[in-house]
Amino acid sequence: MAGSTHSVNNQVPPLVGYDVFSADRALTAAVERHLDPGLRDEVLGELSALGRTSGSAQVQEWGAQANENPPRLRTHDRYGHRVDEVEFHPSWHRLLGKGVSAGLTAAWDRPAGHLRRAAAFLVWTQVEAGNGCPLSMTHAAVPALRTDPDLAAEWEPRLTSMVYDRELRPAHLKAGALFGMGMTEKQGGSDVRANTTSARPLAEDGTYELTGHKWFCSAPMSDGFLVLAQAPGGLTCFLVPRVLADGTRNVFLLQRLKDKLGNRSNASAEVEFDGTWARRVGEEGRGVRTIIEMVAATRLDCVLGSAGLMRQAVAQAVHHCAYREVFGGKLVDKPLMRNVLADLAIESEAATTLALRLAAACDDGGEQERALLRIAVPAAKYWVTKRCPPVAVEAAECLGGNGYVEESGLPRLVRESPLNSIWEGAGNVQALDVLRALQREPGAFDAYLREVGQARGADHRLDAAIKNLLTELADLEGVEGRARRLAERLALVLQGSLLVRFAPPQVADAFCAARLGGDGGAAFGTLPPSLDLASVVERARPVT
Repeated sequence: MAGSTHSVNNQVPPLVGYDVFSADRALTAAVERHLDPGLRDEVLGELSALGRTSGSAQVQEWGAQANENPPRLRTHDRYGHRVDEVEFHPSWHRLLGKGVSAGLTAAWDRPAGHLRRAAAFLVWTQVEAGNGCPLSMTHAAVPALRTDPDLAAEWEPRLTSMVYDRELRPAHLKAGALFGMGMTEKQGGSDVRANTTSARPLAEDGTYELTGHKWFCSAPMSDGFLVLAQAPGGLTCFLVPRVLADGTRNVFLLQRLKDKLGNRSNASAEVEFDGTWARRVGEEGRGVRTIIEMVAATRLDCVLGSAGLMRQAVAQAVHHCAYREVFGGKLVDKPLMRNVLADLAIESEAATTLALRLAAACDDGGEQERALLRIAVPAAKYWVTKRCPPVAVEAAECLGGNGYVEESGLPRLVRESPLNSIWEGAGNVQALDVLRALQREPGAFDAYLREVGQARGADHRLDAAIKNLLTELADLEGVEGRARRLAERLALVLQGSLLVRFAPPQVADAFCAARLGGDGGAAFGTLPPSLDLASVVERARPVT
């Protein structure tokens, strides 16, 4: 054509128009493994429908729009009245509505509820991780509210509803409601017992008046919030409704929204309470114990969210390399790139397999499974979220310069990747929580050993890693300084055990060689070349 300066070729088609769930072999295998056969068709159909929605060009565009148009704080209306509202781009509401209707807040009373929700959360995270925050908070509020049967009876049907109602009005007039959380304060951070927000009893019916601040309030546009404050009897959990029963706004003063590295589509706020009406949840002085079940649920969501981000990063990298031609052949067939992709793929599969195992334990509810969760959730939250940033960065590098350009979507994954390690208790908090479980709850480590012991004898590197872990735990002198080391090893051994038992041999072999056997380097792409890496990469490829 006259005037043409170049032709466009050797460019990779966008990864859209596919089933995000069904294209993830590790995820589909994990769901089927833990699922009652009688639920198979129902659950797989439900997840596949969500997978097609997530992979559609339209929904992917909504995710990009929500990220590119962050929320805005509107403290006053045009007349000077205080309104304290957060305005979102329409795409945010479309995404949040899809997430609610997909059951991402409705796990608690459904058959295999936690398993199917976990798989859905992992899939939906790959569209836009920001809206996972209100979905996670709402889901996790249920066990805390169940400490008060009256509150649970009132609020649980709204929180587990599959109807998204964005309007600010009394909760009893809504078909569905969302929850946020406010725990940390400026002076305390993770040390919530240093909180200074005060709670003054108003009557004998469990109503209080709160005065103070929260440095981080998650999902400030929600209908209700669980917050911690100092009551006369000590640190206590409270429910703060956004709108009171008579239709008036509760005192919920939004001072500013946080300007975050990632998670930009979601609002995180600083909030002031000044005579704010609240209802006590649980007993006075037992606020941490009341809210701890909520924290445990959100920590598992951090594992799921990181697993979802890793999966999307790996899917994009493998997809790119499967189409891109360099030096006379497909990039995916080049030995060194194949090594990088395989290394990323086993990290992603290990994260997914562990996350779904923990979700299945939540559904089981038995004593041994609860004991396993006590040690496995903080260990998994520590390790899986730590692995997410290097996976996202390496995946971006697989695209070369294209991976550094916003249009590729990889920069958004890179910015999002550190988040789950920081929120809901950063690395040191998780590692110390693992120590507490080891020291105070012998049943937790017994349950862990029974779980990993099911793979003993199947791989000599795993057997050696279990033995070394027991040796490490035999000497608890100065153990706090080794807490991260222990959390990492506990997570790796558990991942290795699950992969040896359930993953294809080539995946388990690569994981045990590099992660447990020491036959791998500090960077991705250092797997032993003798392994069947082509099969590992092909398993991770998202077939469109």
